[in-house]
Amino acid sequence: MKQLTTYFSLLFLLLLGACKNSNPGNTAQLTDDALMDTVQRRTFNYFWEGAEPNSGLAPERIHMDGIYPEKDQNVVTSGGSGFGIMTILSGIDRGYVTREEGLARMEKIVSFLEKADRFHGAYPHWWYGDTGKVKPFGQKDNGGDLVETAFLIQGLLAVHQYYINGSPEEQALAKRIDILWRDVDWNFYRQGDQNVLYWHWSPEYGWAMDFPVHGYNECLIMYLLAAASPTHGVPAAVYHDGWAQNGAIVDPHKVEGIELHLRYQGCEAGPLFWAHYSFLGLDPTNLKDEYCSSYFDEMRNLTLVNRAYCIRNPKHYKGFGPDCWGLTASYSVNGYAAHMPNERDDQGVISPTAALSSIVYTPEQSLAVMRHLYGMGDKLFGPYGFYDAFSETDNWYPKRYLAIDQGPIAVMIENYRTGLLWNLFMSHPDIQNGLQKLGFSINRKAGSNTQ
Repeated sequence: MKQLTTYFSLLFLLLLGACKNSNPGNTAQLTDDALMDTVQRRTFNYFWEGAEPNSGLAPERIHMDGIYPEKDQNVVTSGGSGFGIMTILSGIDRGYVTREEGLARMEKIVSFLEKADRFHGAYPHWWYGDTGKVKPFGQKDNGGDLVETAFLIQGLLAVHQYYINGSPEEQALAKRIDILWRDVDWNFYRQGDQNVLYWHWSPEYGWAMDFPVHGYNECLIMYLLAAASPTHGVPAAVYHDGWAQNGAIVDPHKVEGIELHLRYQGCEAGPLFWAHYSFLGLDPTNLKDEYCSSYFDEMRNLTLVNRAYCIRNPKHYKGFGPDCWGLTASYSVNGYAAHMPNERDDQGVISPTAALSSIVYTPEQSLAVMRHLYGMGDKLFGPYGFYDAFSETDNWYPKRYLAIDQGPIAVMIENYRTGLLWNLFMSHPDIQNGLQKLGFSINRKAGSNTQ
């Protein structure tokens, strides 16, 4: 009886300690690994517990105040769901949910995607989660969105590799994903076989959006997937002439005294999601082509530019510093904005996803931000991880989330810890063929493997 009493006493103390360590604000007792796991688990819940119930996909946004001015709480996002699918994979692999539970969720998601609106195989930016019908992103943007489709396919191909050698049920799901992948008509989005990819096509408005995609921005993954497709693959010239603009993408310059080598569209150094979205599955480690000698170094330097600008803080915003930096597209004090490291596009808003999703490039610096933000308590850290954005200057702390910002946090934490999503995506034979086709060189890390 004494032993039993001692056991329960010890169990109580352990549980008490776990509860203490799980409370935001108490960082001193948390190791870096425990902190990362706490953040990853909470962020995972956005895509697990917070998923739209019919589709299993990620809601475009979750507002903890329950206020949705556009009445869009049932709207799901294709790109954000691609990031969410990868987040769920990491949760399955870490045991946050069982493999059986994870498979059931993936089957629900794929079943929805098989029936949901598509446009020449490409998915729209948004759907209504209860019907699968397109929700226009804008008046003329009510059809295929090739960039968001690429983000979704990136996630699906990682799932394919996770299950391809699994149980009969898992292999069956992988085969269904392969059909979705093969159905995307990347060639159609060349608008008459031009050597460039167009972002949008509408069944009502055709090519009226008129958005040819040139680099550098978040869209590298789209060009890779278009080249890699085994059924509707585009010629290599589409990448070289369109994305790279016949070499004009190369533009060596310095920002904040830090070297950058690519031409960032519309700015000297882009928002940090440009360092994240394409590289959730595409491993930048040792990745190079004729336009960039090291994509990892380029994205690390883009991150360091962002950090250096925030530390310099030319507009004297409250809170900016070595442990509080990160400018990217997110909610803003006045709506939504693409925050960048320049005075024109800096509104004093810190978006946690910016520094945290850069952990693969700047682990020490990103962990310092993670620890600082966690220490600010529940004004920043909620049931689905860190809220989307805040401004100390404006005393603005909205308890709101966006899928497209939450996903990269969990995925990049996992890639930093194990490389799981990188290893899965990069192991797909079509991706390897696409990289070779475009002239990429990559030296995979010794010992890299898949499930």
